[in-house]
Amino acid sequence: MKHSGLSRRAAAGALLGAAAQLPSFAQAPATKAVVDRDQVIKLDVTRVNILFTVSDKRGRFVTNLVQEDFEVYEKKKRQQILEFTAESDLPLRLALLIDTSNSVRDRFRFEQEAAIEFLNNLLRPNADRAMIVSFDTAAELVSDLTADHEKLVKAIRDLRPGGGTALYDAIFNSCKERLMADQPRHKFRRAVVILSDGEDNQSRYTREQALEMAQKAEAAIYTISTNITRIESDGDKLLKYLAQETGGLALFPFKVEDLTQSFENIANELRSQYNLLYRPEPLHTDGLYHTVEIKTRARKDLVIRAKRGYYAPRATDL
Repeated sequence: MKHSGLSRRAAAGALLGAAAQLPSFAQAPATKAVVDRDQVIKLDVTRVNILFTVSDKRGRFVTNLVQEDFEVYEKKKRQQILEFTAESDLPLRLALLIDTSNSVRDRFRFEQEAAIEFLNNLLRPNADRAMIVSFDTAAELVSDLTADHEKLVKAIRDLRPGGGTALYDAIFNSCKERLMADQPRHKFRRAVVILSDGEDNQSRYTREQALEMAQKAEAAIYTISTNITRIESDGDKLLKYLAQETGGLALFPFKVEDLTQSFENIANELRSQYNLLYRPEPLHTDGLYHTVEIKTRARKDLVIRAKRGYYAPRATDL
């Protein structure tokens, strides 16, 4: 399937990849920061938004905590929490990135069906939207953000494996051109779900550029490894790194039949999160990455998973 006449092999028509990028959406006015010379990314300069999950040491979600149970630190300085909610109903903006390179050919059909079941169980009508991006030699948007289940299912079923792997390009452009679109940003939950072996040999963008764009989009990255050898590969290490840095989750099914459970784990987590906002003190306008840590005040037995920081705007762009 080709989306809106886009050809995977024609550079002029490629939506993602080395020679082209996703077309930009028109966006409402907001405070902004320039990321590069040709693209403007909007940032709220007065507050930082963090979605996070809390679990016990057995991995069970803890969903009955209140604001007073948490503390937020930026560079070891405690911050004042302005808003706090237990979030299960935020509209979801999901990018599902599916590896269609030759390395996953032998189990590709099962992966397609697991991804379809995941979307059918996760997306709520009139609230959530998802997009499908395939990546092999180049990355391609095969279905834009939509709530149309039938369109998403058809996009997945029409995928065919073949070629190299341009994972970083798929992450970078999906976040930059689509997941940043809906405003205000803290009113939506953004996630990137990657089904891949984690290898990359075709991307124009680097690992750190892809990660930076996901962080600027405030998108948590969830990864499902297609490596079923039970031997940790460099690709597995990459998938784990991307998830850890963005507050997501890396899953490693032992066999292809476990994919369905991995997708279910991600769906459960996306509905079992907390959301907090704070105004950084001091307020940063340096364009740099600032680390953040959330702690529980009394419950030392709990595990918090959240993004590890955020990018401040530059003063010249305000």
